[in-house]
Amino acid sequence: MYSLARPFLFGLDAERAHGLGLSALETAYRSGLNPLVARAPKPLPTKVLGLSFPNPVGLAAGLDKNGAHIDALLALGFGFVEIGTVTPRAQQGNPRPRMFRLPEQQAVINRLGFNNEGVDALVRNVSKARRRGGGLLGINIGKNKDTPNDQAERDYLHCLERVYPLADYITVNISSPNTAGLRELQEEQSLRRLIGNLREAQETFAAREGRRVPMLVKIAPDLSDDDIEAASRVLAELRVDGVIATNTTVAREGVEGSAHAGEAGGLSGRPLMAQATAVLRRMRTRLPEHIPMVGVGGILSGADAVTKMAAGASLVQVYSGLVYRGPALIGECVDAIRRRKEAPSRGHVPPQI
Repeated sequence: MYSLARPFLFGLDAERAHGLGLSALETAYRSGLNPLVARAPKPLPTKVLGLSFPNPVGLAAGLDKNGAHIDALLALGFGFVEIGTVTPRAQQGNPRPRMFRLPEQQAVINRLGFNNEGVDALVRNVSKARRRGGGLLGINIGKNKDTPNDQAERDYLHCLERVYPLADYITVNISSPNTAGLRELQEEQSLRRLIGNLREAQETFAAREGRRVPMLVKIAPDLSDDDIEAASRVLAELRVDGVIATNTTVAREGVEGSAHAGEAGGLSGRPLMAQATAVLRRMRTRLPEHIPMVGVGGILSGADAVTKMAAGASLVQVYSGLVYRGPALIGECVDAIRRRKEAPSRGHVPPQI
C-alpha cells in the first residue's frame, strides 16, 4: 500500500506529508485496516535495559513528537516507539519550510527545532494510549529554545519528573543540531553536571514510584574521537542505563550537489549510515559492556540493521527509512536480525570432507 501512497506524499511539502501520513496511519488503525498497511513481524523477544522488547526494532524520536499516535505506530510491528522530543512549554519550532527530502540520496534534512505542544499535552496523550501488543514506550526529553544552557537542567528535570510514571524508558536529548547551543551540553563538564543531576533525580523518582525507569543519553554523530572518549568516560562514571547513537548530522557528505544540500538543519537517511555507525562502534569500545547502545541513523534495509548490531547495538531505531521504504522496513529489519542470531557461529570451522 505504501508504494501506492508514496508518489502522492512525495508530491507534497515534506512536513505536510509527514502530518498526512500520521493521520492516515491513525485512521487505518482506528478502522481496523492496519493489516493492509503493514504485516506485524514474528516476535523476536529481546531483553535490554532490564526490559522485555517483543523485537529489537524501534521508531526513533521525532516522528510523533506529542505522543498522539502511539497505538497506531506500535500496531505497525515496532518493538518500541520513542516519542518526543518534548519540552516543558509548548513551542512552534523554527520557521517553515523546515523539512526537505533528498530523494536521490534517500535523505532528509530537517530544522524543526523541537516543535511540540509541551509536556503536559504529551502526558495527556500517553495516558489515553492503550499500548496493546507488548511494544514499549520511550519518551525523549529536551529543553525549550529560550532556556539558557546554564538553566537547562531545570527543563530536563521538569520533563523527567512529568514523564517518569508513564515511560518504559526516557531519553535525554542533548544532540539535536536545531536548537542553538544544545550540543554544548555534550561537552565534558556540562555533560557531567547535567547527567549527574538527572541521575540523582532518576533514583529519587524510582524510590517514589516503586520502579526504576531506565534513562538513556542520545549523542551526536559529529563528535570527535576526543569528544567520544570524554563522553564515554563521563557516562560510564555516572552509570547511565544506555546510549543512543546517533542524532542527525550537520555534515553534508554524500549529498553534495543536491538542490537542498545547502539547507540548514540535521541530515538523516542513507548518507548518515557510515558516520553514525562509526560513532556507535567507537563508543561501544569505550563504554562498559553493561551499558547497552541503541543504533540509529541511516537504516534503510535489513542489512543496515544487522550492520548496526554488528557494530555493538543491542537495539536499533528507524525514522527516515520509513519515508523511503514504508512500514515493510520494520519486518525486514526484524527478520534480518533474526537470521543473524540464528546463524551458526562465525568462528565455527566446518569439517573437511
